[in-house]
Amino acid sequence: MVNKDFFLALDDLEEQKGISREVFISALENALTIAYKRNSGIAGGIEIKINPEKAKLQIFSVRNVVDEVEDREKEITVEEARLIKKNAKAGDVISEEIFPKDFGRIAAQTAKQVIMQKLRETERDNTITEFCDRENEIMNCIVRRIEDKTVFVEIGKGDIEGVMLPSDQVPGEKYEVNQKLKVYVKRVRSNGRNAQILVSRAAAGLVQRLFENEVPEIRQKLVEIKAISREAGHRTKIAIRSVDPNVDAVGACVGNKGARVNAIVQELNGEKIDIVLWSEDPLEYIAKALSPAKVLRVSAIEGEKVATVVVPDDKLSLAIGRDGQNARLAARLTGWKIDVKSETKAMAEMDAEMAAASAEAERIIAEDDAPAEE
Repeated sequence: MVNKDFFLALDDLEEQKGISREVFISALENALTIAYKRNSGIAGGIEIKINPEKAKLQIFSVRNVVDEVEDREKEITVEEARLIKKNAKAGDVISEEIFPKDFGRIAAQTAKQVIMQKLRETERDNTITEFCDRENEIMNCIVRRIEDKTVFVEIGKGDIEGVMLPSDQVPGEKYEVNQKLKVYVKRVRSNGRNAQILVSRAAAGLVQRLFENEVPEIRQKLVEIKAISREAGHRTKIAIRSVDPNVDAVGACVGNKGARVNAIVQELNGEKIDIVLWSEDPLEYIAKALSPAKVLRVSAIEGEKVATVVVPDDKLSLAIGRDGQNARLAARLTGWKIDVKSETKAMAEMDAEMAAASAEAERIIAEDDAPAEE
């Protein structure tokens, strides 16, 4: 039923895929036992052993020796057992080799199924092992196919398939088969029989890793990335601080003549990047987060993370950004709700408040000076 070529094939698989022959044989013995029981209709008492050295497969009927038989498939009388083993007694277990007909074809089919299943399981396990350590990292990949707006890429040494869902793609970026990309490994998940690598071009983590790769001071922990807010394909804000007072954090990230930040912008296909110097003072941090707009003053509601920012009239649209993008990214970066106002509007509101306060004061004074009714 099992020839030498079969075991030579197992040796090749062990060498190529790293799956031991013993693992295959153990799985095959279990699968053949189930297949034989299903084919023969026998519910129990079957054991199959494979001997690789002799290229031999043996099937045994395994039964308990009892004084009185209740289940023929699992039990045998003492008298019958002694025909197989002379000194058999009640309580022993007797194994008797059997030679079923027409089981060779079933055995071959089962062996093929077991090998394919083990290969799938091993590839899945190897993928999970390799990529669990690569989560939140950048990896190079090649686009292999595009289906219903989902991009499938080849990633890693073993031609592992990664999946880039539409939500992880950058608006405006065009992906083509055989295109080389840098992607951010978001998550590795086991999906039934398969392992799935979820990758992204839109994640904020991609920008962080690009800065870490491009700026030695970040890798050396002389400069720290405090926060990132991103609207992929349009604009990213990154807040940094210098851990070493002798290191210019912004200068380190920008690089000589903008070389470092420009390399990142190029990788992101022209996405704008605002480098913001982080501050312990939240109001100062908010003002810097609204870069490139100039901020006149920032005030906050005590006890709440709500800030009002006043900017010059001609910088209002810059501070808010197209469709509110700049203010929105600044709010995400700082964790504060930000209300941006022009200087003229802020002055008008202040004058209105002062006028209202003055009118209220005059009213109170008038009421105090009014003669009391008789």
